[in-house]
Amino acid sequence: MSNFKKIIILYTVLMMAALAVILNVFKSMNLTVKNVESYNEQELTVYKQVWESVNESFVDEKDTALKQVLILWGVVLVIGYAFILLVYYLLVKPVKEMEEFASSIAKGNLDVLLPIHKNNMFGSFTESFDLMREELKAAKQREIEAEKAKREMVAELSHDLKTPVATIQATCEVLELKVSKELEEAKKEANQPQKKIDELNGYLEKISYISNKSETINQLVGNVFHATLDDMEEVKIEPLENDSRLIEGYFNNLKEYGNIILDNHIPECLVYFDKLRMEQVIDNIVSNSYKYAGTDIHVSFDENQSDSLGNGFIRIKISDEGPGVDEEELPLILEKYYRGKNTKEKQGYGLGLYLVNYYMEKQGGGMEYYNDNGFVVELHVKKV
Repeated sequence: MSNFKKIIILYTVLMMAALAVILNVFKSMNLTVKNVESYNEQELTVYKQVWESVNESFVDEKDTALKQVLILWGVVLVIGYAFILLVYYLLVKPVKEMEEFASSIAKGNLDVLLPIHKNNMFGSFTESFDLMREELKAAKQREIEAEKAKREMVAELSHDLKTPVATIQATCEVLELKVSKELEEAKKEANQPQKKIDELNGYLEKISYISNKSETINQLVGNVFHATLDDMEEVKIEPLENDSRLIEGYFNNLKEYGNIILDNHIPECLVYFDKLRMEQVIDNIVSNSYKYAGTDIHVSFDENQSDSLGNGFIRIKISDEGPGVDEEELPLILEKYYRGKNTKEKQGYGLGLYLVNYYMEKQGGGMEYYNDNGFVVELHVKKV
């Protein structure tokens, strides 16, 4: 609209300038008297009479011509304005409407209506654009409904999982009481063989392990009520001050993943981490190594130097003896849902290392990964 106003102003200025030139030209148009000095008195009298008649006729003709030119100027002025307005309504206005319509669509406002003028040259375009808007609106609505359905499905699955998990926990409590009672009775009997006592202790350990894992599942299921895998920013992560030795205990609890060798003990200190998320991190890394390498898993601990902000870290190095990851795939394995070439026959969703990296960053730490006679992951846990 501002450009259109500029065109009108420019046209008006040009027409006013043309009018000024016309008036100036007609103003300068006058008859002049020349060489009257050579005339005698009688000739001069006759000349004056003729001059007055001719000059009067010239002035009348000039006024008539001026009026005609002014009328022509006025007609041109009106035609020019009419042409500009016609161009505006036939070309500029439809383009402007489509521009505003496209801008609204780009901002996500799919309820805006585009006026359809079938009489102008953009009539078919505007109708097509409006059909596009309706299709986008319908697609967005389908996406919203699909997202809602997905969340409802996740919530329903989470609810359904709680019942068997609660049953497992209740069963573990009953078994723990029963085995504990048998163990106490066995210890009281003097002739009871040590093998029986060791066997009962083993049962208690396994029951405790199942109970702890079911509690972890229960907490994870609770999180699913508030977030999905596509909305990880909604998952609650609360890094608190904890004893570093808890981390070593998480590795000791992963006996189902083969032979996990702790090369040394973790330095005793206070570190920041969320217990549940840290347990998930370690479980994801160790389970990946167990699934894809199938070798012994070595774990070592040491203290990192402080960073530029003065923060110290405990470094946890987890390595296997497998073939590692293809160099071309290394930059991609932290991407959500990415799975490498060697994962086709293995079950998974391509979220393990993505979640590891996400959880470590949210806890104030970080992770590194590389190949070194196997696949290696280093976790950096922030010290208090």
